[in-house]
Amino acid sequence: MDGRGGERGPNIATRLESQRLTDEELLHILQTGVPAAGMPAFGSLGVAKVRAVMGYVRILQGGNKAASISGDAQRGKSLFVGKAGCANCHMINGVGGFLGPDLTSYASKASLEEIRGAITDPNKDLEPQARTVLVTTREGKQFTGIARNEDNFSLQLQSLDGTFHLLLKSDLEHLEYQPKSLMPSDYGSVLSRAELDDLMSYLLRVARAAKQPQAAGKESRRDEKDE
Repeated sequence: MDGRGGERGPNIATRLESQRLTDEELLHILQTGVPAAGMPAFGSLGVAKVRAVMGYVRILQGGNKAASISGDAQRGKSLFVGKAGCANCHMINGVGGFLGPDLTSYASKASLEEIRGAITDPNKDLEPQARTVLVTTREGKQFTGIARNEDNFSLQLQSLDGTFHLLLKSDLEHLEYQPKSLMPSDYGSVLSRAELDDLMSYLLRVARAAKQPQAAGKESRRDEKDE
């Protein structure tokens, strides 16, 4: 038994959706089952045996430490809007800042290693549109922010306070794209390992919740076709 699925069950070994489950979430699934998918509950085995099953599942997943994230999503949410300050620039489910990208579905498109790296080393593999822009006009006005649109003649810049500025390049004294983002680069030291796990768990939970309505919609459309 390699956990790669078959007629009666999904792939729990290599499927990213399974690997991204926190230990807490995986334990809950094993204890309560997934009735809608035909998976029985194993809570009657007792906590020790259920944890042993969970350990075996992790072995099937390759023993990947990143897959065994044990963070607390609720604490992660508190960090997102509090100590870490993520909500100042990032939005989740329509709430938060707008300088940075919307993170509602981010964790569904990245591995745990990529998520951790994006938090602790945001300047690695930085996309051009995420670079910090410094502008000085011929009148001496200075702006720092993100370029939202640019052509040969103009630049639309969103400054740190959220204001959009349409600037003609002919009016600029200095235009510089820095090789770094506006995101703080010290989260690796500001946040503990446990706090990083909490924050990642929150992003994973949000991404999974965002996918559920989509999955329900697809299932509904399939049902309509079958009628």
